[in-house]
Amino acid sequence: MITVDFNKIDIKPGYRILDIGCGSGRHTCAAYRFEKTIVIGADLNFTDTCEARRRLLYHDSLGEHGGGKWIISVADIKSLPFQDNYFDLVICSEVLEHIPDDQSAMKEIVRILKPGKILVVSVPRYFPERICWALSDEYYNANQGHVRIYKKKELVRSLESKGLRNWAVHFAHSLHSPYWWLKCLVGPTREDSLFVNLYHRFLTWDIMKKPAATRFLDKLLNPVAGKSLVLYFTKK
Repeated sequence: MITVDFNKIDIKPGYRILDIGCGSGRHTCAAYRFEKTIVIGADLNFTDTCEARRRLLYHDSLGEHGGGKWIISVADIKSLPFQDNYFDLVICSEVLEHIPDDQSAMKEIVRILKPGKILVVSVPRYFPERICWALSDEYYNANQGHVRIYKKKELVRSLESKGLRNWAVHFAHSLHSPYWWLKCLVGPTREDSLFVNLYHRFLTWDIMKKPAATRFLDKLLNPVAGKSLVLYFTKK
């Protein structure tokens, strides 16, 4: 599930790209497709980095890349092992809501970004996330824990105070919001719910096949029910 709209970003050959909190590597693999990029996927979870590595090796075996290089690393977003002004693009997708000290995390991802280059941040959107919290006390402890819900203006203001300029915003994955509401109704860690499992199969089919009808529906509903808030910044 790709949350970042790469069409908004002019990625040039040789760009250094960091996908921090890469998870299983979905954005790392997407960035690796661009010509001669140097892509680093980093996450604190060792199991996730192993899965990201397997996915990148699979892309290598199929030749589905732009001829660049990739690295997978275990790293803490609050203390990143990279020098100042090092990356041309930093992606931080669905990470900050898990970090108790999010201000330190924000300072770090700004520190390693080159002036004039782009940071993309996505977090769960306030309205769909608030419904999840209201439906289930377990939800914010599942999936490694959600410690806060962001409002767009507050998050933009916080990041801009650290030397960034926000220039674009959109919402993504409206078809995923009902899935999480259903999970919260039955219990977010349950795996035996027929309706939840059927909806998950539908989402997997949609991601793999990308039919025009569901793409249109997702785009139509994103302004109202998009699960993710996606923000684009340039470092001053």
